[in-house]
Amino acid sequence: MVTTTIWEKNLNDLESGRVRAANFIDGKWVANTEVKAQILEAFKAGVLKEENGFVDKHNLMPQSFRLEQGIRVVPGGTSVRRGAYIAKGVIIMPPSYINVGAFVDEGTMVDSHVLVGSCAQIGKKVHLSTAVQIGGVLEPIGANPVVIEDEAFIGAGAVIVEGIIVKRRAVIAPGVILSKGIPVYDIVNNRMLEKGEPIPENAIVVPGNRPVKSDNEYATKLGLTLQCAIIVKYRDEKSEASLVLEDFLR
Repeated sequence: MVTTTIWEKNLNDLESGRVRAANFIDGKWVANTEVKAQILEAFKAGVLKEENGFVDKHNLMPQSFRLEQGIRVVPGGTSVRRGAYIAKGVIIMPPSYINVGAFVDEGTMVDSHVLVGSCAQIGKKVHLSTAVQIGGVLEPIGANPVVIEDEAFIGAGAVIVEGIIVKRRAVIAPGVILSKGIPVYDIVNNRMLEKGEPIPENAIVVPGNRPVKSDNEYATKLGLTLQCAIIVKYRDEKSEASLVLEDFLR
């Protein structure tokens, strides 16, 4: 009789979608510390193994997919690590990498050169454009992962890290960087988002710059600026038309 370890069952449950590294509870996203702890246990239990010219922990080798799963993984260097959940209807263009504990829901497009980091949560019908970087987090186990909710559109080259939450149907323009240290200004509602506050539903976010504090004479003299992100509008009929996905490619 083969005994299944707790960490192995955890990886199986993650791949099947029975458990997640973060859950939406009482109106907010909360890290599942038990799940994350068992992912770390899997790393500890793993031993290095050589396979097809690569070396990794023997228990975290990449997944293989079958036709009946309804997942489209285009040839060309993509890797989906053990313990990541990929739902039916997901399309993964090469080369992309999806790390352990990640959750990618139905109908999402993962375009070329995309990273979906460990434990990141990606909703339904999300579009991750070329070269998008979604940060991952395993430690500390209580830290929330990046969450991209349903129908969000993440533009080419955007970087989203440090547990940032992007709410439903938000649009992140190409080149935007979102982290805890980068302020987000909502010029529609004349306010700055609180630290850790999610990007609101339907928000359209573009990259911006702000002056360095005026009490720094040297920075003022040189006209130096710091990076920020700006909510310039919220989705309307015009923006909907420009964001129609290429359904015929699916």
